[in-house]
Amino acid sequence: MEDSLTYEKAGVSLKRADEAVSRIKALVKKTHQSSVLYDIGHFAGFFAISQDRYKDPVLVSSTDGVGTKLKIAFMMDKHDTVGIDLVAMCVNDIVVHGARPLFFLDYIATSYLAPEKVEEIIKGIVEGCCQAGCALIGGETAEMPDFYTPGEYDLAGFIVGMVEREKIIDGSGISVGDQLIGVASSGLHSNGYSLVRKLFFEELKWPCDKYLETCQCTLGEELLKPTRIYASSVLCLIRDFQISGMAHITGGGIPGNLKRILPKGCKAIIKKDSWEIPPIFNIIKKQGKIEEREMFSTFNCGIGLILVVNPKYTEEIIERLMGLKEQPFVIGKILERKENEEQIEFV
Repeated sequence: MEDSLTYEKAGVSLKRADEAVSRIKALVKKTHQSSVLYDIGHFAGFFAISQDRYKDPVLVSSTDGVGTKLKIAFMMDKHDTVGIDLVAMCVNDIVVHGARPLFFLDYIATSYLAPEKVEEIIKGIVEGCCQAGCALIGGETAEMPDFYTPGEYDLAGFIVGMVEREKIIDGSGISVGDQLIGVASSGLHSNGYSLVRKLFFEELKWPCDKYLETCQCTLGEELLKPTRIYASSVLCLIRDFQISGMAHITGGGIPGNLKRILPKGCKAIIKKDSWEIPPIFNIIKKQGKIEEREMFSTFNCGIGLILVVNPKYTEEIIERLMGLKEQPFVIGKILERKENEEQIEFV
């Protein structure tokens, strides 16, 4: 019947969904190791755990998204890097507890499923999984007409990792005298973009192709720089060094994230001039007339990861991180915290 209603007429195409899956199958397989039992296409993903590697294993999981950084991808019509951000935001949250990433799943939701765009997104996710050393074993692509603005989509990611129970890093080993090693971020990472977009595109009305001399790239290119994935560096460190605690610096900045791992009797003293702050943060601060306190509580300000370590390991850890192509800085120390004192102090 010519006027009969179909799913396709309602805006959902099963053909496009099938095409998207066929486009990404080969990409996804690049992340598979012997632990992955099947290719994508089943109702679930299967991952076998090596019984020889772990004695008392604990599963560690996290879920996250990319946030309004996606709006920049829409503006630039560039979709092959936000998948790296997606993996990074999830993976970095479990490696700070000493967990090795095992497998990742993604969720892509959009009003109109464009197979070629899905393929670009998955390219980024695959690259992120390769950097993190985890397998992409499944996901979901949802086409929901009228639910999302045409041309836009949302992403969510889910990571599962594993750590020996006795090797969990939770901050309980932090003590007075420990030093703080900050590891450089690759830029804004994936936080603070609601403020960033309001500043650059609503108030300043800067175009994405505006060249930023101090950043040596365009505004759009700077804002789309992928979040750094610290998994391989952290796993290398914890193999040889005792790490008292680690914090992934995301939304809330250093104050909001470092305090999550500090014991009640400890406070962190952060030396503000102890690391290089990338130019983009200075541009934001100056152009938005943003107070220093607001900058530190909204953005990572150039520090994407903080390690809390015994001073006797500091020099060796710094050397190791540099050998791993990271940029480390000694940014502070742990002192005894008296009653009513702040847990994080900038000096």
